[in-house]
Amino acid sequence: MTTALLVIDVQQGLCEGEYAAFEAAQVIGRINQVSAKVRAAGGIVVFIQHESKSGPLEVGADTWQLAHGLQIAEADIRVRKTTPDSFHHTDLEQVLRGHAVSEVVACGLHTEFCVDTTTRRALALGFPVILVGDGHTSMGNRHLSAPQVIQHHNETLSNIRSFGPRVRIVSAQDLSVTAV
Repeated sequence: MTTALLVIDVQQGLCEGEYAAFEAAQVIGRINQVSAKVRAAGGIVVFIQHESKSGPLEVGADTWQLAHGLQIAEADIRVRKTTPDSFHHTDLEQVLRGHAVSEVVACGLHTEFCVDTTTRRALALGFPVILVGDGHTSMGNRHLSAPQVIQHHNETLSNIRSFGPRVRIVSAQDLSVTAV
């Protein structure tokens, strides 16, 4: 059983400055904790980067780069995307199938957009998902604070039953990854 960690859109422009997500530095620390566990168990770590033609995620800009503080290993994989769905028009599914991945661990930014969409798509493709409950974050919006968005999505995603595979919510500290 191979595990893949999907680190979604943890990019400089979403972690510092005007568009900084809630507790981004703490979330990066928890992502580093999870990525170390996945690597130690022989799993793969996939860094997914959103890109656009302008704005904070403009390709090549400093703000498009992976966030400062992320621990990245030479063997880690990178996938570039242009929509909230990390699988749409990317080779992510082929990467996961090529590594015989049987379980996905998801974390990153923003909870209500790319984390939510990618989690649902992984389920639709037949991958059970462990969502790191304290490993994703948001800026919030005018109706919900970032902690409310996070809590809402942890509850909602873990109650989806229609795809077959399920989402389990696990904290970074409690995540256990079985060695391959």
